[in-house]
Amino acid sequence: MAWLQLIFASKREQASALEDALLELGAVSVTLQDDADEPVFEPGVGETPLWQATKILALFDEDAEIEMVIAALATNFPALPSWSVERIEDQAWERAWMADFQPMRFGQRLWVCPSWSEPPDPHAVILALDPGLAFGTGTHPTTALCLEWLDSLDLSACTVLDYGCGSGILAIAALLLGAKKAIAVDNDPQALLATIENGVRNGIDAQRLQTAAPEQLPRDCVVDITIANILAGPLQMLSPQLAQCTRNGGRIALSGILSEQTNIVAASYQPWFEIAAPVLKQEWARLDGVKKRD
Repeated sequence: MAWLQLIFASKREQASALEDALLELGAVSVTLQDDADEPVFEPGVGETPLWQATKILALFDEDAEIEMVIAALATNFPALPSWSVERIEDQAWERAWMADFQPMRFGQRLWVCPSWSEPPDPHAVILALDPGLAFGTGTHPTTALCLEWLDSLDLSACTVLDYGCGSGILAIAALLLGAKKAIAVDNDPQALLATIENGVRNGIDAQRLQTAAPEQLPRDCVVDITIANILAGPLQMLSPQLAQCTRNGGRIALSGILSEQTNIVAASYQPWFEIAAPVLKQEWARLDGVKKRD
């Protein structure tokens, strides 16, 4: 069976209404995408942000009367956005999705591999991780920057704090690379569940991987390594807390930062840390440093 995909170049103001109308007219699914490479950062609680230029992709059965769909839309949308239609051949969709996720190498030792792929190097450090509900599979530049940093360190006997853990990829990578214990913190309960499940999948002893909501993190928590891959705004606000959690002489890595945000984030941490020059990947950056000794 083939499908017909109707594609609109919409504006943010009418995207949601157009989505609802397409579903009422028989669309099997409707997908909204960024149509102008416009990043959307730090939405408010309960917000579903859309891009100013939003591409709408509506999937219909092959026998759908697209002309009738367009005519019906035109009665409710006098300024109907430009559109096109394409035929999509049926395929093994699960296999096609899986093909997008292949083993990835970070640094010298670490590989992140989906469960359906054979590890390229059986002697390497292998982190088994499938795409899931929580952020963090290694495909995003900020995650890659953090994994490469962890791979460069001697983590033997270290305690690691992963603040904003998402899938737990950074905490679990640290443990596989030799850390003694990792504390994974996130305000999303789903992220904490995903972290626990991924720890089990990778054979991590439950006593070595602790999960906590931010308010559950002990006030006297002190670690050797702190890593936070979130966003510039929260990183600035968290600087006193993350500094307090990092022992003197300990290390910190901060990511989720756009290259133009490095100076302002670095300034928030310089009272406590010697911050190195930022490391860039595409438009993203990582800041890392060493906690000053008293």
